[in-house]
Amino acid sequence: MNHPRPSRAAPAPATAPANPGELVRAELGAAEEKLTRQLDSNEALISEICHYLVEGAGKRLRPLFILLVYRACGGPDGKLPDAIDAAIALELIHSATLLHDDIIDGGVLRRGKPSAFARYGFAPSLVAGDFLFCRAFELCGRFEERLVRVAAQACIQLTEGEVMEGRMRQSGGATLENYTGVIERKTASLFAAGGRVAADLAGAGDATIAAMDRLGRSFGLAFQMVDDLLDVIGPEEKIGKPVGSDLRAGVLSLPVILACADHGRRPRDWRPGAALEGAAFDRALALMREPELIERGRALAVEQIEAAHALLARLEPSPYRDALAALIDEQIDRDF
Repeated sequence: MNHPRPSRAAPAPATAPANPGELVRAELGAAEEKLTRQLDSNEALISEICHYLVEGAGKRLRPLFILLVYRACGGPDGKLPDAIDAAIALELIHSATLLHDDIIDGGVLRRGKPSAFARYGFAPSLVAGDFLFCRAFELCGRFEERLVRVAAQACIQLTEGEVMEGRMRQSGGATLENYTGVIERKTASLFAAGGRVAADLAGAGDATIAAMDRLGRSFGLAFQMVDDLLDVIGPEEKIGKPVGSDLRAGVLSLPVILACADHGRRPRDWRPGAALEGAAFDRALALMREPELIERGRALAVEQIEAAHALLARLEPSPYRDALAALIDEQIDRDF
């Protein structure tokens, strides 16, 4: 059964600007202000860690994606506060996972500066991550049950993806299918949840809601695949961490998975999933930077970009849809 569409959709601008975020600049500004308030705690240390991690974190890709989907699906001004809260909640969940990921991986750099884990230590970072999760569900609590369930399911997938990735590291025999399963849970699940919730809040029908869920999944997969490729390409000032950080830490990223399949050229002293240093690291990094491997990885990301565009074509033409298409294309064009 389809959800009823609102009788009044927000008027769309005549043309979409080159910057996808320009169309929802006011919405993003309101989201940023409220997000900042959500970082405050009665305990000064929790506030300090949360502000350190979240403030100045760049483009706010997840809120931008959610707000553009909401508007592209005809979301009215009257329910805009709900869409903004949903965008903030998913950004808080994402931020919480960054804190926990750095604890698990021992990550010392995040976005070009010392990670919260490196600066504040294990226990404070863990508690701050828990605090951000709680803030997210405090915002979600007023939504209808089906929307809260979507956010909760995304969190479940995040935790399952983390354990799945750890199991892959231990086995050292990961496949492309295994890798896709991990990033579908760890990265794409939040984008899929964002697409679904945004379309639902906009009053879209069930078929469109499902399509925006799948669009978010494809968007998230492409984003993570490109991120993994950039880890071995660099440059460091662009990616905010030393080139090859994932490889050095033993993360089974896309270039690692593709190199695993190339048994003839794989360094003998390299066990995928193991941390690397010195000459072993240099040899493995050189293999993963070969143009043929990078192009294979990029082709996989392009497949997801094309799937996202096919789903986007189901929406009515509008500048918001055009802006969302531009945002999708930006993921594959990042520094290649």
